[in-house]
Amino acid sequence: MQPDPTAAVVLFSGGQDSTTCLAWAQARYARVETITIDYGQRHRIELAAAAAIAVRAGVPQRVIPCDSFRALGGNSLTGDEAVEGGVRAATQLPNTFVPGRNLIFLTLAAAYAYQRGISEIVTGVCQTDYSGYPDCRASTMTALQASLRAGMEFPVTIHTPLMHLTKAQTVHLIRDLGQLELLAWTHTCYNGQVPPCGTCPACELRAKGFREAGVMDPLLVRLGALDPRR
Repeated sequence: MQPDPTAAVVLFSGGQDSTTCLAWAQARYARVETITIDYGQRHRIELAAAAAIAVRAGVPQRVIPCDSFRALGGNSLTGDEAVEGGVRAATQLPNTFVPGRNLIFLTLAAAYAYQRGISEIVTGVCQTDYSGYPDCRASTMTALQASLRAGMEFPVTIHTPLMHLTKAQTVHLIRDLGQLELLAWTHTCYNGQVPPCGTCPACELRAKGFREAGVMDPLLVRLGALDPRR
């Protein structure tokens, strides 16, 4: 099967990074589809955010169920643990790390794309401004791409446009693509709050990025937490 070189599938969570990747893909491919994984995450607002952004961006979205992570437990995004700011002594990773998540998500995205004759997969993983997750590293993506190509006999390519960008550079990227306003509908907060809590690691990283970029966060403007006239 010959893949369509003008098409791409974006692994889409409804967060800041995957929304930036969606804008990046739309600037490069004539046909863009999104896939959102329902993995039993505590905060269902992520799914609502992804659906709202897909409509505003004019792209099809498919939600794929994958609820085994909740059964596995051991993290604060699918279980009942409180989000912690530090790392666990045993793993040196925060309790927001969901083991195997990106590996499984990208495998599902590749299987979805294969059925549609699409070889280009776009994901928002980043090893610059991140929490030390090993499944966000470039080396992991290279190894996974090789495995998917071998296991599917299909030229899967995993694109990671944010891999070496800071959060500020990510803000500049979506702004320069003319899609900054899409971020007004994104969800980042690990505590699932709207307006965002502002204190969890994800909120702090997002705020730092906008501050360093010199750009007001469209989400906070939409929610009335920032005055757009400032």
